[in-house]
Amino acid sequence: MNIPPLTPHPEQHTHQLKIPLFLERVSAGFPSPAQGYVEHMLDLNQLCVQHPSATFFVRVQGDSMIDAGIYAMDILIVDCSLDVRHQDIIVASLDGEMTVKQFEQHPKPRLVPCNPAYPPIEINESHQFEIFGVVTNIIRKITRASANPHKKQPLKTHPLHTDK
Repeated sequence: MNIPPLTPHPEQHTHQLKIPLFLERVSAGFPSPAQGYVEHMLDLNQLCVQHPSATFFVRVQGDSMIDAGIYAMDILIVDCSLDVRHQDIIVASLDGEMTVKQFEQHPKPRLVPCNPAYPPIEINESHQFEIFGVVTNIIRKITRASANPHKKQPLKTHPLHTDK
């Protein structure tokens, strides 16, 4: 499969949607009383997309990055303007196939899955290899619990289920 060059579209939408970011932190341990004070209004575009004209979104398939917290059906925000650093998570084309992996520059360049079921891939001259960009954020929709409030269900974070 040949991948056409990825060229982010120039900024077409300058619409901002600001949503309140509360000053109070949410406890993931023992609950604390909420203060309800708004710290400031938060625009997700400003938070997640630093370089709009050099950014694209891509949906994940497969499970090679689960130990990095990247699951099938997640949406990755990828910035093409960033210089790739050792151990960045990147989106690249390897022999015509698009992939997301951790990039290691030394001792030899290689793509490292974050799942022990998959081996690292050493990059050499025999590969057609192109880096598209650095993953900066992950978007994941969690599945809501059943309509029955008395039935405990495990929280599902993948695959993506859409409420309609």
